[in-house]
Amino acid sequence: MTRLPKLAVFDLDYTLWPFWVDTHVDPPFHKSSDGTVRDRRGQDIRLYPEVPEILGRLQSLGVPVAAASRTSEIEGANQLLELFDLGKYFIQREIYPGSKVTHFERLRNKTGVPFSQMIFFDDENRNIIDVGKLGTESLLRGRYLHSHTGWNESSNVNSRIRDICKSPSWTLRSGPVDKPHYSVKLKRNQGSLVRSTCNVLKCPRVTIRVLSQYGLFPFFFSFLLFFFKDLFIYYI
Repeated sequence: MTRLPKLAVFDLDYTLWPFWVDTHVDPPFHKSSDGTVRDRRGQDIRLYPEVPEILGRLQSLGVPVAAASRTSEIEGANQLLELFDLGKYFIQREIYPGSKVTHFERLRNKTGVPFSQMIFFDDENRNIIDVGKLGTESLLRGRYLHSHTGWNESSNVNSRIRDICKSPSWTLRSGPVDKPHYSVKLKRNQGSLVRSTCNVLKCPRVTIRVLSQYGLFPFFFSFLLFFFKDLFIYYI
């Protein structure tokens, strides 16, 4: 029989929903009369479609679930979990900026589950690397939860319920079924650097996030130095 992890930990942004809650949407959020979750501007807010099914399946298997997010929009993230009726699945929530090593150390202290018995899903490689060093199996969102006949009601390879197994008796496979999910983020990010650059002076929060994501801080400061040097020479 397949051995299950004792704690499944999920990131939030681009893992449960296809956006950064501190950048792409405007809290506070609310649920309209038709049941749609919207932000302050009336923009529709949606989850990745398979998320409720995955969390429900984990619950039915007796696998506890926790959240580990480094977003600065703590209140908004918690509000979305409640509005999407996902709060009932999470036994712990670690939602605050900073290294996810801190998030996992607190999860271990609160749950008593060792790092080696946890599994973690995230969309950012830096978090995968940091948490992986603790001994936790850490998987990029675009590759996770492949169909597993022992866990599913159906053995259909296109099932939304995916494998969350790890270690010698836990297995993970990726295949064509993963491509549609991973492409969601790829399509969203195409041209995002150009669009975000246009907002540099409008929103410092976006600027810092974009520069950090693309590793552009050295180029940014070099540009500023070059620009102001030429400006200084021009006016002299």
